[in-house]
Amino acid sequence: MSSPAPVPPEPGPFMTLHTALVLLAAAFIGAVVGGLTFLSGGPVAGAVLAGITASGVSVPVLRTLIR
Repeated sequence: MSSPAPVPPEPGPFMTLHTALVLLAAAFIGAVVGGLTFLSGGPVAGAVLAGITASGVSVPVLRTLIR
């Protein structure tokens, strides 16, 4: 008599809560910086670039601040 086939372990979540919170906060910061840049009279391309830069720079900082 053979034993039943082993059941594979369930995979973990795609993204941890910590990662989701850091990325969400970084996206919010990028949107605020981009919006303020646009409202101050900057061109749309400059506002998008400022927002992307702000969100990218804030990820390592938020990663260490949010635990």
